[in-house]
Amino acid sequence: PEYEVKDTDILAAFRVTPQPGVPPEEAGAAVAAESSTGTWTTVWTDGLTSLDRYKGRCYNIEPVAGEESQFIAYVAYPLDLFEEGSVTNMFTSIVGNVFGFKALRALRLEDLRIPNAYIKTFQGPPHGIQVERDKLNKYG
Repeated sequence: PEYEVKDTDILAAFRVTPQPGVPPEEAGAAVAAESSTGTWTTVWTDGLTSLDRYKGRCYNIEPVAGEESQFIAYVAYPLDLFEEGSVTNMFTSIVGNVFGFKALRALRLEDLRIPNAYIKTFQGPPHGIQVERDKLNKYG
């Protein structure tokens, strides 16, 4: 199904090399699912909420020029999937478990777009940028 990207979605571009016989669309959808709400086992909490609201969606697939078996899978993640102000939570969700996925020979995160709505949830350094630069002796 077609998905229209929202301004609040976190967008990731993955370079994907599927295993032989795995179609690019299937591999892209698997990356989106595995890096958001997908799991290999039944979880009792699945019945408590609509997973459709939180799942990642592969909204576009493009071949990589000069690489016959590789393509770029573009995945959109809803902001509600992530804890506010937590880089750790966001990266663990997006790149945590998906790199060992058996349907893929290789996977690399190429690009990530973080929307302003999510960036605004980060408080930044507790003492301000000048204090941090002074501590690290890094200016400019």
